[in-house]
Amino acid sequence: MSAPLSVIIPTLNAAGVLGPTLAALGEAATTGLLREVIFTDGGSTDGTDRVAEDVGAVWITGPASRGGQLRRGAETARGDWLLFLHADTVLAEGWDRAVFDHLSGPPDRAAAFRLRFDAEGFAPALVARWANLRSRALALPYGDQGLLISRLLYDRVGGYADMPLMEDVEIAGRLRGRIDLLPLYAVTRADRYRRDGWLRRGWRNLSTLALYKLGKSPEALAARYRRGQT
Repeated sequence: MSAPLSVIIPTLNAAGVLGPTLAALGEAATTGLLREVIFTDGGSTDGTDRVAEDVGAVWITGPASRGGQLRRGAETARGDWLLFLHADTVLAEGWDRAVFDHLSGPPDRAAAFRLRFDAEGFAPALVARWANLRSRALALPYGDQGLLISRLLYDRVGGYADMPLMEDVEIAGRLRGRIDLLPLYAVTRADRYRRDGWLRRGWRNLSTLALYKLGKSPEALAARYRRGQT
């Protein structure tokens, strides 16, 4: 029987952050869980392709668009289960056992990890606490928490939309009520929070979500996001 899990990582000049992410995936290589790692790239020029070659990952390319990249990765994947994971997200030790436990349940339930930042202090803990509360109360995990989903359920809900931003919120809306929160953490880099300030970055994220819910297009939101407006 083939290993069931395809890990799909969208990349864009991610060579400098992939090391810890890939190292954490290594624990699943000998347990019969991990079938393949897929880099779905948006035009990297920093040697991300060489990282893929070094670790034996599948390499596919296309236009830079987070939703489109994830969609292409899913189209390439051969596993019965898919794990969509950001390039700078490191899964906690033991994540493979948590995933195996979820896979033993019905295939019509997706899952995400709890969020933690690679930073200490009150602000990182507060933002992570809010993210985990949002995930439980609103069934709205973000992409940096990963998304574990069966191929059956992914195809049933139509997969990721080809959109440059909010693709995680959009698919979570179609999965409403069918996303469990796993007991282990996904640790994501806090670089943007450190650069912009925890309060300012948190407000940007919240206001972007609010504008999307009010009908602003993902393209307009992506342009706003790149400009760094609040």
